[in-house]
This record gives sequence, C-alpha cells and structure tokens, in this order.
Amino acid sequence: MSSSYLIDPLVFLVQTLFGLYTATVALRFLLQWVRADFYNPISQAVVRLTSAPLRPLRRIIPGYGGLDLAALVLIWLLSAAELGLIVWIVGLGRSPLGAFLWAIPSMVELFINLFLFSILIRAILSWVNPDPANPANRLLDQLTGPVMRPFKQLLPPIAGIDLAPLAAMIVLVLLNMLLIPPLKWLVASPV
Repeated sequence: MSSSYLIDPLVFLVQTLFGLYTATVALRFLLQWVRADFYNPISQAVVRLTSAPLRPLRRIIPGYGGLDLAALVLIWLLSAAELGLIVWIVGLGRSPLGAFLWAIPSMVELFINLFLFSILIRAILSWVNPDPANPANRLLDQLTGPVMRPFKQLLPPIAGIDLAPLAAMIVLVLLNMLLIPPLKWLVASPV
C-alpha cells in the first residue's frame, strides 16, 4: 500500500468535518441576518455549536449594521484552513497561505448552496403539508423568506402550484455557475 491510498479518505474527512462546521457557522450568520426566531430549538442548537469560537472573535471584531462580522471571519478562516489542509494532503506544491484567497469563492458558494438547499427542503416539505408550528418549518420559512419574496411577487401560484421555489433555485444555480468560476480564476484557486 502506498501513501496515496490514504489521500482520498483524508481529503473526504477534512472536507466533511470542516464543511459541516463551516455550514453551521454560515447558518448562524444567515439566521442572524434574516432575524430568525432566536428561541427556535434549531436556532438554539446552532448558537450552542458555534458560540465557543465566536466569543473570542467578537471581542476583536465587532458587528456592523446587524451583520455578525466575527461569524464571517470565522467562516473565512475555517474555509481557508480546509483548503490549506487539502492542498497540503494532496501535495499540490502550492503555498497553503494562498488558501486565504481561495476561501473567498468557497464562502460565496457556501452561502448560495445554503439558500439553494433550504429552498429545496422547503419545497419538498410543502408537498407533504407539514405542521406550520414545526420549528424546522418555521425556521426554513424565515431563512428563505428574503430570497423567495421577489420570486413570489413575480410568479403568483398557477392552479395551486407555486413555481417561485423553482424559479429561485434556477437563479441560484445560474448565479453559482456564473459567479464562482470567475472568482476562482481571480484568486487562482486549485480546487
């Protein structure tokens, strides 16, 4: 067995662990941005999972205009650490310090994907007529509300079918396809 045998599992492990935690911090940022219900049990879990690293960062980086800048910096640092580790594991011969630039398109893609999957989950839940009092359903409504609002105004339901989620998802996928490749090119991202 060669050392290359372990590269794919190590990269998968790094991407999974960093990805899950970075997504949790990004979710916290978005929930604060949309002013979601802080007392929702899911919001409380997200806050508990992310408070430890955010507490010291908030002493250095204050919020601005209702935005949690410390959470944005933490997302950037986590994304950079993930990409730097992957470059080091794969042995691309690039400086892991470039990961701080490579993390920028990664962050943008993360936020787009969080909205995309939230809208998808919300659409699927609407087919099974979920309990409106369910904490997950209420949180998804609050999270996707700012993105969905313009689409709901442009596309009223047709024969009881709401096409707004489909239109929003198409725009988010297009945004991902049109925005991320040029950003990666600008920062010369290897991944």
